[in-house]
Amino acid sequence: MEPKEKVLDTLKKADNPLKSGEIADMSGMDKKEVDKAIKVLKTEGLIESPKRCYYTVK
Repeated sequence: MEPKEKVLDTLKKADNPLKSGEIADMSGMDKKEVDKAIKVLKTEGLIESPKRCYYTVK
């Protein structure tokens, strides 16, 4: 599974918006990898940030 797919999957399972560090812990990925995936997912319009540094699926 690609990093961005893992991040998206982790966010879908979460009940509330998550910080990148929490996504990294829950998915077992490196935080830098999560940050890169978040950047790509945001440009693709698949995730949004309801408040600063928190992310959720659109």
